[in-house]
Amino acid sequence: MKVLPRRRRAALINSVLGVVVLAGAGGAYAAVHSGDGNSSTGAGTARVATVTKGTVLATVSGSGSLSSPSDAGLNFTTGGTLTEVDVKPGDTVTKGEVLAKVDPTQAKETLQQDEASLEAAQANLTKVEEGELPASTGSGSGSSSSGSSGRGQVAATPTPTPTPTVDPAQLAQAQAQLTQAQNAVDAAQRAVDGCVLTAPVSGTVASVASAKGDTVSGTSGSGSSSGSGSGSSGGSGSSGSSSASSGSTPSGFVVLTNPSGMQVKADFSETDALKIKAGQAATVTLNAESGTSLNAKVLSISSLPVSSSSGSGGGGSSSGSAVQYEATLTITSSTANLRTGLSASIQVVTGEASGALSVPTAAVSGTGTNRTVLVVGTDGSTTRTNVTVGVEGDSADQITSGLTEGQQVQIPQVASSSNGGFPSGAFPGGLGGGSGRFGGTGAGGFRGTSAGGGARR
Repeated sequence: MKVLPRRRRAALINSVLGVVVLAGAGGAYAAVHSGDGNSSTGAGTARVATVTKGTVLATVSGSGSLSSPSDAGLNFTTGGTLTEVDVKPGDTVTKGEVLAKVDPTQAKETLQQDEASLEAAQANLTKVEEGELPASTGSGSGSSSSGSSGRGQVAATPTPTPTPTVDPAQLAQAQAQLTQAQNAVDAAQRAVDGCVLTAPVSGTVASVASAKGDTVSGTSGSGSSSGSGSGSSGGSGSSGSSSASSGSTPSGFVVLTNPSGMQVKADFSETDALKIKAGQAATVTLNAESGTSLNAKVLSISSLPVSSSSGSGGGGSSSGSAVQYEATLTITSSTANLRTGLSASIQVVTGEASGALSVPTAAVSGTGTNRTVLVVGTDGSTTRTNVTVGVEGDSADQITSGLTEGQQVQIPQVASSSNGGFPSGAFPGGLGGGSGRFGGTGAGGFRGTSAGGGARR
């Protein structure tokens, strides 16, 4: 027997394998292509739907977390040594209840000194208001005589009583001193009051940062601030309260939580945000309790974006951006068991039609006012019919004209691939979607070939 050279034998084996694979792939292609041809011949195998009457809903989805405007982080206005702490985590408190106190000794001493200064300033103002300047005596002798002509003595004119004279500059200075002294007393009184921390709202104590005997610092500002708080020594105002803002929790010497008036801060895409308006109904689903749905209502939608980002992925660049807008919703269901910070999914109802004729969204073709459906007759034939669409729902569209209840419409089939079912138009085995030659132009090839190249030698 004549033995073939090794190189020719390898080439022959690869050629035989190629023919076998081609035959198998061709058979699979024919089988798949044959099946696709049967499914696209007409309405007999296409899906149909019946025109029904019901409720059509259009919703948009967002994500966010629960927050309560009544949550507060509380701090002392006046710093000092804690003389008592009257609450612990888990306690329920009412508005105005005393939570803790610091030593007021120094604050009271300052108040007494300022009150004494105020009394002195009041006395000084009174003195200035009642003061008088030396009166002018004039240039005459106070008596009149025409000489010693012998006509007789003339009675002297009485000297008038001088009236108090007030110096405007002195008066203005005394009044300014009094005002300054009064302001000092008011500030000192607030400092004394600030040695006692009270609850500005009713709620539950979530945390207490320090214990009796510890030293806490105070604040000198006034009013209340929103945000995540400024730590255990932060806060502001006589109660030193700091309320939570979107996506944050309050912090302070004492933190109170209150589920009353619970809200949801949620972000929506720019397209969906344009559909949201105040007053729209919504459903809130807690991520930790997927089976629990809460009713809510939109309070507002921000006109400013909360995020805008762009980047690249997969080695390529992307110029797209993801802009979102924040909506605030209030929970209308019971909030007794809710907690600040729970993450949630939100669906806002942007359109609703009750008792409406509807068909599946997939059955409607066209855009704007040019909408059509394929009506299926009793004999199976189809007729393209113009329709008017009302609310475009999540899965069904409202039909306001063009159809009647009970009619059937065809849902067009969506081909899985435009290449007979093979991905990228290629036969199995990686023959490539280009020239179709052995080795192809893709990364695949017959086993025994390298990256679409020739036979391995």
